[in-house]
Amino acid sequence: MPNRRLLLHCALLLPVASFACSAHAAESEETWTGLKAMFFADKPIDEAPGYVTLDAPPRAEDAALVPVELKFPPREKGDRVVAATVIVDENPAPLATVFRRGPVDDAAFDFALRLRVNSYSFVRVVAETESGALHMAKAYVKAAGGCSAPASKDPDEAGANVGKMRFRSFAAQGMAQAQAMIRHPNYSGMQMDQITRMYTPAWYVTQVRVSQGEALLFSLENGISLSEDPTFRFSYVANGQPVRIEARDSRGGAYAQRFSADGAAY
Repeated sequence: MPNRRLLLHCALLLPVASFACSAHAAESEETWTGLKAMFFADKPIDEAPGYVTLDAPPRAEDAALVPVELKFPPREKGDRVVAATVIVDENPAPLATVFRRGPVDDAAFDFALRLRVNSYSFVRVVAETESGALHMAKAYVKAAGGCSAPASKDPDEAGANVGKMRFRSFAAQGMAQAQAMIRHPNYSGMQMDQITRMYTPAWYVTQVRVSQGEALLFSLENGISLSEDPTFRFSYVANGQPVRIEARDSRGGAYAQRFSADGAAY
């Protein structure tokens, strides 16, 4: 799996590619050929079903808020998915996030997030199993301008609320799922300030950890492609233990909040 050094390397691609916003008319694997070599060297990547699926809309309603859902079906011990890399081929910094699970079991695990998609592109996930094998799923998304889309809130409002968090369990609705949200503008570095006509410097959530009691549920290492106010929906079974959400951003900000199993902050 790509490590934090690679994430930072991807962020450095931004000044070079910040104006590469044209939509591609046809589905192409050309970009992926180079990305695969960059992130995974010559390791084989299997595309057979059974390890991970990726659901995304064929045409995005909002390129700055593209919903993507990953599903990891049950697997036997030694063959279970422990990490996954999400890549948006045509984004200026293609590596969106590296997802790592906490202690895994044999149960299925679902994980959903929202991404910025800057031009017509494959969105793909490369899952890594306990044995180190890589398995891929992908979807082609028609979208444009997601990385440069204006923020929905003015800078003062965004700054005043940065780091605030919410946690919600859906157990009452009969679903073994929960949702975590982190208030953050997640500026990509490509949004233009409509008053100054200058580009807003990149400022985004780089790391996330969500724990249940002392057990890690999942962690993320992110590039610029997560949407504003990063929001995640994931498999979750309440066991009475509190939930803790931790995050860090590219300016060194650190944020944390603890919640009861039913979502009350304390």
